[in-house]
Amino acid sequence: MFSHTPTGLVLEGGGMRGVFTSGVLDYFMDSGIRFSYCVSVSAGACNGLSYLSGQRGRARRSNIDLLREHHYIGMKYLISQHSILDRQLLYDDLPRTILPYDYDAAFHNPMTYEMVTTDCLTGRPCYLSERHSSERLLAIAKASSALPFVCPMVEVDGRLMLDGGIADSIPIERAMATGHPYNVVVLTRNRGYRDASRDHNVPRFIYGNYPRLRLLLSRRHEYYNRQLDLVERLEDEGRILVIRPQQPLQVTRLTSDPQKLTDLYHEGYNCARSVIQDYMRDHGLGW
Repeated sequence: MFSHTPTGLVLEGGGMRGVFTSGVLDYFMDSGIRFSYCVSVSAGACNGLSYLSGQRGRARRSNIDLLREHHYIGMKYLISQHSILDRQLLYDDLPRTILPYDYDAAFHNPMTYEMVTTDCLTGRPCYLSERHSSERLLAIAKASSALPFVCPMVEVDGRLMLDGGIADSIPIERAMATGHPYNVVVLTRNRGYRDASRDHNVPRFIYGNYPRLRLLLSRRHEYYNRQLDLVERLEDEGRILVIRPQQPLQVTRLTSDPQKLTDLYHEGYNCARSVIQDYMRDHGLGW
């Protein structure tokens, strides 16, 4: 449907702010909108997996209904799993029994689907995909969304990894480098947002054996704001199409309020519909 070909899809993370992305992707599925390539980060990677398998509504149920039922975010999991998330439920029980994931559909989807992780030793982003092994696919998703400080490192292909947003929060440059000069970018922050947090050196006793990871974490806010600058410049130049919240969010990375999350899901769905309809009208495209 896009006049620009080939068109890629870029999915930012953001923890529970990713419920916005769930709404966007459900709109895509309802409208038959497909891409040849997608690169995703953290919560965007987990939400994007349901888009890859074509399971409309699955991400919404995972992020809202099952959170309300199972309360899988909380400090109590730091004791039992060394994580702020119930990763046993999220990456084992949920895809296997509670809300089964359609691996067959995902592996047969022709779209190239990459998830971003951060290699803890090198400090470099890794862009990983999987077409055969359900265990490796889940390991990549778990690594991509393993928040620093509050989640343990995840081993993938013999390397220890953490959240992809540490090294590449908005992988638009990766999408362009893979031969997709035009991309649809789904963000979980409003235009004009910049992270006002100050960067600080990470103490040596934290991740002491991973100096490059510590360096990344010490400058993550600066890197993220640079990427937001790039996104807005490319958007103004007409080189990308951005779908984002219109106002500052009331949902944080770890929000568990079902009503706030439901409202954000609907905002994502409606924003996607508005942006896509405007694009089609501006380019003289029929539905």
